[in-house]
Amino acid sequence: MARLLLVILLVATIASAVAVVHKRHQHRQLFVELSRLEQQRDELNIEFGRLQLEQATLTQAGRVDHLARTRLGMKFPEAADIVVVRQ
Repeated sequence: MARLLLVILLVATIASAVAVVHKRHQHRQLFVELSRLEQQRDELNIEFGRLQLEQATLTQAGRVDHLARTRLGMKFPEAADIVVVRQ
């Protein structure tokens, strides 16, 4: 009877040890994945900041006015060219 109890305790101890090793391995894998995702998040935040800065630069009124005049040949109409249409 004592041997059977000893064998059961030994098997339970080994099973417990295997479970602990498995969980630690799983924890390490999840930690590595978390670190990778945090790095990706940081890189995306940096890129978002760059894109916001670029958008702010591209939409400045002076720049838009300059591009409209130089590239598209646009200009403000003269007073004589303005026609008001009323219904």
